[in-house]
Amino acid sequence: MYPLIRNRRLRASESIRRLVRETTLTPDDFLVPLFVTEGKGIKEEIPSMPNYFRLSLDNLEKEVKELWKMGLCSVLLFVKVDDKLKDNKGTEALNPDGLMQRAIKTVKNACPQMLVMTDVALDPFSAFGHDGIVAEGQILNDETAEVLAEMSVSHAKAGADFVAPSDMMDGRILTIREALEDEGFINTGIMAYSAKYASAFYGPFRDALDSAPVDIADVPKDKKTYQMDYANRYESIRETQMDIDEGADIVMVKPGLCYLDIVREIKNEVEVPVAVYQVSGEYAMVKAAAEKGWLDHDAVMLEQLTAIKRAGADIIASYFAKDFIRTLG
Repeated sequence: MYPLIRNRRLRASESIRRLVRETTLTPDDFLVPLFVTEGKGIKEEIPSMPNYFRLSLDNLEKEVKELWKMGLCSVLLFVKVDDKLKDNKGTEALNPDGLMQRAIKTVKNACPQMLVMTDVALDPFSAFGHDGIVAEGQILNDETAEVLAEMSVSHAKAGADFVAPSDMMDGRILTIREALEDEGFINTGIMAYSAKYASAFYGPFRDALDSAPVDIADVPKDKKTYQMDYANRYESIRETQMDIDEGADIVMVKPGLCYLDIVREIKNEVEVPVAVYQVSGEYAMVKAAAEKGWLDHDAVMLEQLTAIKRAGADIIASYFAKDFIRTLG
């Protein structure tokens, strides 16, 4: 009872605040997304994501070595595919000499201990910009899941440690797990995008990969028939538990900051690691406001990252990973 108990005693100096701090960030918390493109000598800044780049394989090699020296030990790979290689069935995704497969090998050759996770979805390979096969105005579920399983096996053969299906098709985790087991990849992990919401925060990412849904007849204009309704809370637990039951090793909530209630709900319910993706729109907003002088970039970045971890995230996929390392001095 006051005045015997004064809570401010534990806030009186930076030293005591650090000593009793409940949530701390370290380099081990981060999964670093990387965008890969064809060519040589390419380090192309993404206009809507300041200081973030599409990298050709030679620069991917340099980037991975730099990340490792900084103490960042996990990457999540995405590829930008040439339009002429896109179709409705993700055929190029299964090419053993495709860009993703070569990117996996590049990372593993450059830094064998780097943990490599790979995006598994059709949208970078789709002529329609969707995460699944399009037919008669619908996104086909089971047919898509079979392609995703083949894609996952292809990534495992190239050396991926984890595959990360981001599509939100029903049952795809079981289909992928069975395919990996059948091919002998019993130790290849699955990080499932289990609670991925149909969010407006993905815009810069779709610019980075040229993967937005196309506006043509008989093709859905958005991804709301498979990504989750952002008004829903309890549905996320059902989706996540199903993925775990089907064989997911890690589950993910995406996006981050607007969904911290979902992170906590899931963390309270499951016994596997929970990842959070702090998405491109969240990154872009901080960068834009900081450029205007409206926000303190590092202070806001650290506050947001800490909030994500405080909510229950074991892993944070974030474009701020290198900026965070810089703040450590």
